[in-house]
Amino acid sequence: MKILKDILQKLPQGKIVEVRIGIHWTVVVAEVNGKIQCGLGSTLANSEDDHHLPDVPLAGKLLGEPALTLAEWSLSEQRTLSSIGVATINALLPRHPGSWVDGNAEEMIAERGLGKKVAIIGHFPFVNRLRQRVGHLNVLELQPRVGDLHASEAAQVLPECEVVAITGMTFINHTLQDLLSLCSRDAYIMVLGPSAPLCPILFDYGISLVSGSIVENIDPVMQTASQGGNFRQVHRAGVRLVNIIHKS
Repeated sequence: MKILKDILQKLPQGKIVEVRIGIHWTVVVAEVNGKIQCGLGSTLANSEDDHHLPDVPLAGKLLGEPALTLAEWSLSEQRTLSSIGVATINALLPRHPGSWVDGNAEEMIAERGLGKKVAIIGHFPFVNRLRQRVGHLNVLELQPRVGDLHASEAAQVLPECEVVAITGMTFINHTLQDLLSLCSRDAYIMVLGPSAPLCPILFDYGISLVSGSIVENIDPVMQTASQGGNFRQVHRAGVRLVNIIHKS
């Protein structure tokens, strides 16, 4: 979890304004330096071993809490708490619009993966389209669909791939660093999805591109997520897709 710890050390102080936990997305709103900012994280359920514990022990008492307290929950082995923690990190991170490049992850992977061997960790909605746009595509997934490989095959697949795109959900389930260790040193590595922190610290770990999200219309996004909206619905409610790219 060294990556998360490094990010946590760089976060500013803030105060929690709102927390919404939908079945797909967790939304955290924080006041940071007098501004209201919002972050997203995938909602992951706790493991069966944790079912005897409350998913959120401080439920009903989060508003007004120091935001860094919730951000540190990203380190928790209880996945619901980690979901809140990552969403809080994304709410606290400084906004640097001048460093953002608009564009969605599909186009970024297609551009980098033209004629190359590509691996995607996580079955994104665009994978079937992407198969026609890159040299060869492997999709690694814990719950594989037709054409996917099981995530347990990562050790065999990733070292051979020239482009690797990893879901930001790995910040929540704490598998990111293990996956990075399997990648070739020459691979172009991306992290993508709304859970992915738009933080340049990730470049220090061999990641070249982070494809994430900025919540621009907070109230509609909160309402949509808390009513069970998937990302397409949350996106339409007011999320901007942006990338930060390492300039080597």
